[in-house]
Amino acid sequence: MNKFWKWKKQKVINQDGGKGVERVLELRGTIASESWYDDDITPKMFKDELLSGSGDITVYINSPGGDCVAAAQIYNMLSEYPGKVTVKIDAIAASAASVIAMSGDTVLMSPCAVLMIHNPATIAFGDHNEMQKAIDMLAEVKESIINAYQMKTGLSRAKLSKLMEAETWMSAHKAVELGFADDIFGKKNDKSAEEDEQEDDETNQENTPNEDEEEQKNATSFLFSRKAVNASLLNKLTKKNTETNGHSVAEIFDRLDTIQKFI
Repeated sequence: MNKFWKWKKQKVINQDGGKGVERVLELRGTIASESWYDDDITPKMFKDELLSGSGDITVYINSPGGDCVAAAQIYNMLSEYPGKVTVKIDAIAASAASVIAMSGDTVLMSPCAVLMIHNPATIAFGDHNEMQKAIDMLAEVKESIINAYQMKTGLSRAKLSKLMEAETWMSAHKAVELGFADDIFGKKNDKSAEEDEQEDDETNQENTPNEDEEEQKNATSFLFSRKAVNASLLNKLTKKNTETNGHSVAEIFDRLDTIQKFI
């Protein structure tokens, strides 16, 4: 059976000097892809593998998302796991994958990684009653997803809802700033204290603390909203009043609205 997760084992040295085994879980690709259609087997298989060992685990995530129901089950299993769960987002945790990331006791992101949250989506077919059922279902799913985000970030439900509505992409620094992640991992974090202190002294000679802080914030933290960008582009096109075959953009939009009424 094709799985979207893979377990690895890595020997580590414990604080008491003895050798232990750190379990590493990698979540790659689309969550709940082919194998998740067998709903009776796959969740149980994942849980059996998770509970087949003990001790702390590290979960690496590089996923564009997938089935939000599958993500919810994995989130619950990792949240209830008795050992410490460290999540490391090494590339992307988008959509349903971002929900799984919230299960970590500690969530770390690569400086090159991104995290994306958005409204849940589905495909529906039928009359207005079926469409309304789908709308109601999506509203409930969104509330459940907000629960996971709020428990991790402490942000208000209203703010989280707006971020999801806008399909928000966050850099590692922005994710830490908003509370979706706890820190950034990488070579810089592995430097010795002496190296960090020396680097800070050199930096302070060139910039004041306020200048340095502002420069770092502007250079490394970003938040991108697809909805905001689309709205901005549409406004620019409308205001520019560009001529196409003798008709302005505003006239073309009016014509399209009229046509839609008769389709």
